[in-house]
Amino acid sequence: SSINSLGGWVNNGMVCGFGPAAATPTSQPSPPASTSTPAQTFTFTASPTATPVATQIPTNTYTRTASPSATKTLAATSTPTFTAVASATNTRTRTATATATLAATLTPTPIPTQAAGCQYFPADNIWNRNIANVPVHSNSNNFINRMGASFTLHPDFGSGTWGGGPIGIPYVIVSAGQQRVAIHYTAYGNESDAGPFPVPTNAPIEGGTNGTGDRHVLVVDRDNCMLYELYHAYPNADGSWNAGSGAKWSMGSDALRPNGWTSADAAGLPVFPGLVRYDEVAAGAIRHAMRFTADASQMAHLWPARHDASNSTDPNLPPMGLRLRLKAGVNISGYSANVRVILQALKDYGMFMSDNDGGSNQIGLIGAPDSRWNNSDLVSSLSNIHLSDFEAVDESGLMVDSNSGQSR
Repeated sequence: SSINSLGGWVNNGMVCGFGPAAATPTSQPSPPASTSTPAQTFTFTASPTATPVATQIPTNTYTRTASPSATKTLAATSTPTFTAVASATNTRTRTATATATLAATLTPTPIPTQAAGCQYFPADNIWNRNIANVPVHSNSNNFINRMGASFTLHPDFGSGTWGGGPIGIPYVIVSAGQQRVAIHYTAYGNESDAGPFPVPTNAPIEGGTNGTGDRHVLVVDRDNCMLYELYHAYPNADGSWNAGSGAKWSMGSDALRPNGWTSADAAGLPVFPGLVRYDEVAAGAIRHAMRFTADASQMAHLWPARHDASNSTDPNLPPMGLRLRLKAGVNISGYSANVRVILQALKDYGMFMSDNDGGSNQIGLIGAPDSRWNNSDLVSSLSNIHLSDFEAVDESGLMVDSNSGQSR
């Protein structure tokens, strides 16, 4: 469940801003006028003329379709042209073709590693564990070759818009006073956390109001240090939301979801802690694992993942939760300061396989939109990093309890 993109952009669960088509939610009335004010603000200007086209047709085992009824007109201020084509076999069916343009005027509220006293999971949580010295997985070479050693890294985040929505997965910060609303699950209710959730009616949606991809909605309750995440989310006129699946997380806890449960992510992991966020980069360091997507996976998952999303038994396909690390010997000195921060974090903390999807010959690195990202720098720099520059690591020796994210 994850992606949006620029120049072959991939956004969590969709390529070039296009994502899964899947089971139509039971109710999709137009959203009402906003009755709450999230801490995140978006501004869109200008009107471009470029018409990039992208198509991805992965095949998977469960299908998610939706037809949003809300209408929102977004604009853009840049006119690059992009083309990307990819196909894969996995457990979800996602088909989309669209025309989109880029802009550079999105201004979300960023979140640093800590906000309002909330640490994003305990310091000993596996997300926050430096894995620079963790052993290489015995099947590392096969994983890398099967995924595509020549594939390049691609930032599935940036400034501006793609296909009418922000480039990346947005989020909103709320206070303890945010009204809680009902969540109606349309696909994976038996693996989802019951509402109500404090989701504002006008919460930002991945891909925008009319997005047809994964439509993630992420909400951070800064007062209670809780995280709420929805997949394939649509607002209803009464303030409630329809969603394919949803999960809530106490950011002060190491607890994992029940084994076998999905979340708003195919791996059953939280989405927000793995996003590349601009404020962390600007501060000079990312001190947590990131998340990536590939176009195929096997029917298996590794701790701390809880769910798999494939029917393939190929042992060389990556299982959900596989953690990749940029090799220590990769020279990163020639990149911009911001890109060096990202690459150093990939050496120190790595990235988790979290979902099926990707671009043509690309591995998607997932982040949050921010007007301060330099899209050209991100795309041109990270495209020089190949999957062969990574190695899979074996985290099993760090596990304290299979039902906990705590690490040794």
